[in-house]
Amino acid sequence: MQIWTVANQKGGVGKTTTSVALGGLAAAAGKRVLLLDLDPHGSLTVYFRQNPDTLTESSFTLFDQRERINHNMVEKLILPTPFSNISVLPASTPLATLERRAVGDGMGLVIRRALAAVSDDYDLAIIDCPPQLGVLMINAIAACTQLVIPVQTEFLAIKGLERILHTLQMMTKSRKQQVSYHIVATIYDRRTQASVSSLRTIRNDFGVPVWAGKIPIDTRLRDASKAGVPPNLFDANSRAVAAYHSLYNHLMGSESELKMAAGGASG
Repeated sequence: MQIWTVANQKGGVGKTTTSVALGGLAAAAGKRVLLLDLDPHGSLTVYFRQNPDTLTESSFTLFDQRERINHNMVEKLILPTPFSNISVLPASTPLATLERRAVGDGMGLVIRRALAAVSDDYDLAIIDCPPQLGVLMINAIAACTQLVIPVQTEFLAIKGLERILHTLQMMTKSRKQQVSYHIVATIYDRRTQASVSSLRTIRNDFGVPVWAGKIPIDTRLRDASKAGVPPNLFDANSRAVAAYHSLYNHLMGSESELKMAAGGASG
């Protein structure tokens, strides 16, 4: 199973939209998709018309009962959606208390273990992260095969990008495990100098990991969210969906390269 984590240490950069958009495109391509919400605000959960304030079982259960993780336990937490090939493991508000409880062995690998337990049931898992560094983001990064970092094309979001890259550097050093990551410019408005200038800065300062495309500002994404429908099913011809399709193909190509590299290393 491929695992893509969508993360940034700044909110409002398009993490949930990116998670749902990529998941919708993967499902349309015939992949069995699991969307996993690790944000206590539960934006992805709300997108699919679930209420994080009332759910009694959620991704929080994985941490609260981590010694019991197995296929049946994880499977019971996963909810179907009205959309073919898309399932959701929702978030609930108790996730916000997790940092105070985050003690004990193996707390950084809970999500990796949970996804391993259901790896035969899905082709792709996409993890939507909270915008803070902590046990949830660390879990999501430790579990992933690829890290997607959405960055709004504005100055403060670039500062958030610097922070998460520093976090990634620290995790790589401590775990001695390299994570493939992709920086994705989002909410790009070509009509504003601030957006154009920020995109130029991202590409000049961060180099090769920056995806060559960009996700344009598009009201159809907001409309899709309001309707609770993946963007590609809401309006397949929108500019943003076309951009996300290009990003999806880029990530799938990177997965192929990672598999070839792993095969070469094992050989």
